[in-house]
Amino acid sequence: MPAPFRATDLPDWADPSVPASSLDPQGASRRTFLRLGMVGGLALAAGVPAAAAAASGSGGGDPQLAWLVGDHHVHSRYSHDAKYNFDQLARKGARFGLDWMVFTEHSNFGHADKGAAAEHAEIIAARSRNPRQLIFQGLEWYIPAAEHGTVFAAPGPHEVELLREFERLWDGKLNGWAADLPENEARAVEALRWLAARKGERYVDDVVVLANHPSRLGIDSPGEIRAWRDAAAGICIGMEGAPGAQGDADPAWVAYRGSTRAQRGEYVNAPRPDSFPGYPVEAYRTFGGFDWVTATVGGLWDAMLAEGTLFSITSNSDNHRTIWDTWRDGDMPPGETFDSLGWKPSPVDTGTPQPGSDFWPGEFSRTHVGVTRHGYLDVLAGLRRGRVWVDHGHLVDGLDVRVARAGRSRATGATLGGRLVVERGTSVDLTVRVRSAHRPNPHGVLPRLAHLDVIRGAVTGPSADPDTWRAPETRVVEQVDTSRRRGTYDLRIPLGRITESCYVRLRGSDGNRHGAGYLGASIDPAGPQMHEDNNGDPWADTWLYTNPVYIDVR
Repeated sequence: MPAPFRATDLPDWADPSVPASSLDPQGASRRTFLRLGMVGGLALAAGVPAAAAAASGSGGGDPQLAWLVGDHHVHSRYSHDAKYNFDQLARKGARFGLDWMVFTEHSNFGHADKGAAAEHAEIIAARSRNPRQLIFQGLEWYIPAAEHGTVFAAPGPHEVELLREFERLWDGKLNGWAADLPENEARAVEALRWLAARKGERYVDDVVVLANHPSRLGIDSPGEIRAWRDAAAGICIGMEGAPGAQGDADPAWVAYRGSTRAQRGEYVNAPRPDSFPGYPVEAYRTFGGFDWVTATVGGLWDAMLAEGTLFSITSNSDNHRTIWDTWRDGDMPPGETFDSLGWKPSPVDTGTPQPGSDFWPGEFSRTHVGVTRHGYLDVLAGLRRGRVWVDHGHLVDGLDVRVARAGRSRATGATLGGRLVVERGTSVDLTVRVRSAHRPNPHGVLPRLAHLDVIRGAVTGPSADPDTWRAPETRVVEQVDTSRRRGTYDLRIPLGRITESCYVRLRGSDGNRHGAGYLGASIDPAGPQMHEDNNGDPWADTWLYTNPVYIDVR
């Protein structure tokens, strides 16, 4: 069972005992949004039980939510290719407004044998020092026959042992299962079922998996991703909609370090023998910083959503080495290696920028998770329910999406990840509450949301071909100009009479860089674009994406 709720465990912005005058500008904005009705009254801050908070002002629809900002993909010196201490990362995360974060160290023999346990002791101490920040311990799994995935569990007496045992039993690198073979693909599915069994036995209270940078190498086929989703209900719940390493192609950083081939996300690859042959060469690049799987309207993400089953997206830093940072790796003791220790010594400040491609956690990429109360299990539940939207560059301060029957209060509607059930022919409205960015982002730019795109697709049922990546009935159906809007405002978009089950999702942009989407202007007239090598300024090309809301016709 989770620990009893305490107001002191809340982030400052949600705790009514913390004076508004002491909040930073982001915290003050989030508290204002809370009071504007994102959670009934201050149910979250007052510690009202989840059921009561859900009922408060809901009018029978999905609960009103508060949005916790997080990052599920952060590396520390317990990864062989990263360098920072926990305190460095936790302080940066707090500075940039993170409420939760997951330390996801790479699988290695040194990590499984020694590092994970030593890291766990540091995480326990970090949780004690930072009770207002939810700090998860996780693992970056080398998926057999595929790319990487984040695995993380709710805190409890077995969280680290679950990760260590999983790493030893099921990691593709440690067990030599990287080859593109049917038996290795089957092992990935069995690994997910193993996690589900541990949860079912209550060995841990909860555990989830998210696929990381799915298009980077082209080795995560559509069929494999579908198999992970279907392996065990509620375990592999989604994927990175946008990878980390977003600073890799910043022109100023490229000029300083002298790179000749840089792309946002470090997506610089080309098809290789074990890549899925059905992916086009464009799939190996990002579009507006987002993975091709997510950025292509009518592409693989939409093809999966069109089956009627939720599959979430996230965005994160994948922090290893931050651009313009001056710290280098610590010096290994004589005769020691990463595998012999299970970690690397603390980094050393050189005073000179060191190699890197990442931003700090929360500095550029953010995943917003809707909850009715503050806690580890609540974040996991919010992720699983798909109550998620993501943004780059702090594009907006807040977003709340509802789909409800026309003429009804938005409080009666379904929110992100949810389902509205209607009779055939029922008129339905999409309502969006936006709180504009009210202060410069970490780059010193005041973000402006130029437009919101409404993307709609028909629910057509399971695909006959598990490797299909097309959703031919999904397209942008409306673009709403928000360039003159400021402050907090509501948008109402009529969806008309619903005659077939469908879903809607939103995408927004700063309007700086867009054009016809990958599948053509008739499907996506103003979509994100690839950039040329070495010229991908992330701060000048920022987007937001939401998870879908389903409308089921009965």
